[in-house]
Amino acid sequence: MAVQAQPVTDASPSPWTAVARAVALLTAVVSVLLTAFAWPSVRSSMHDVPIAVAGPAPAVRQLSVALDERLPDAFDITEVADTATAEQLIRNRDVYGAIDVSSGAPQVILASAGSAAVAQTLNGIATALSQAQSQGVSSPSGVRDLVPLPADDPRGAGLAAAALPLVMGGLLAAFLLTRLVLGATRRVVGALAFAVTGGLAVGGILQFWLGSLTGSYWANTGAVALTIAATSLSILGLEALLGSAGLGLGAAIMMLLGNPLSGTATAPEMLPGWSGTLGQLLPPGASGGLLRSTAFFDGHGATHSVIVLATWLTLGILLCLAGGMLRRRPAADRVTTTGQPAQATV
Repeated sequence: MAVQAQPVTDASPSPWTAVARAVALLTAVVSVLLTAFAWPSVRSSMHDVPIAVAGPAPAVRQLSVALDERLPDAFDITEVADTATAEQLIRNRDVYGAIDVSSGAPQVILASAGSAAVAQTLNGIATALSQAQSQGVSSPSGVRDLVPLPADDPRGAGLAAAALPLVMGGLLAAFLLTRLVLGATRRVVGALAFAVTGGLAVGGILQFWLGSLTGSYWANTGAVALTIAATSLSILGLEALLGSAGLGLGAAIMMLLGNPLSGTATAPEMLPGWSGTLGQLLPPGASGGLLRSTAFFDGHGATHSVIVLATWLTLGILLCLAGGMLRRRPAADRVTTTGQPAQATV
């Protein structure tokens, strides 16, 4: 006669050391999250922000020295001879703005679409110059926004807010595809298809509903699609090679490094130390720069961002294919040793 075992109703409580480990882990996680998201904002400042100063050489040199004394190391100044050259540098995204002294009274030329934060700083300089000029015989300085933000989103809030959803979209795509789709090739195709549909949807919302983007809808859609593809495929590739640990590593790279260091809300040059440069080498940072170029600057200044995103996309595809080959090899070994066919998906 079989005796049925009684189910265990009272499990032994965990040891206090397990509680201590859990608390320590949670403390470390929240500290890392706070550091990742708060440190770039708290330590944000102007350093080596590229601007132009236009006008006669003596006046340009005098103003450059005055700016360096007032805001040490804040600007990387390009000295040009005339207003047209300064405006061309702004439109090409070589500089964020310019101070023009070619007509006598200084005029500040902005490109708020390039960075609202830098434009605000240059506005402050214009106010200081105006106050100084008003005490002399020259007329006060003026401000001209050469490349303004859209009237429907004058603070650029939509573009800044889009950075996190794009990262989350790529991460969610990688997570769902690894859970719902078998085969490296099918996952790559799924990620690329989602990049297209997601680009169409996000580009349409930002441009036609929120009014946060101008320019060519198709160029903006392409920028969003390239971002989603680069993010999702790079994480898929890490998962194909490292398993679940790859998903975690990819999420950490995109969420804890890429998003806070993207500089989309301010400017990469305003982030502390080396973080702005690092952020532009990751998909979230490259995405912000590319969207600004396609939406407001007719594609000027997009080359670096396209190269970065294309590199991540290509790397992701190669990792996916390499991971698929590694997974098929054990299946082939089992066929050799057991003589039984093993199914492998591609």
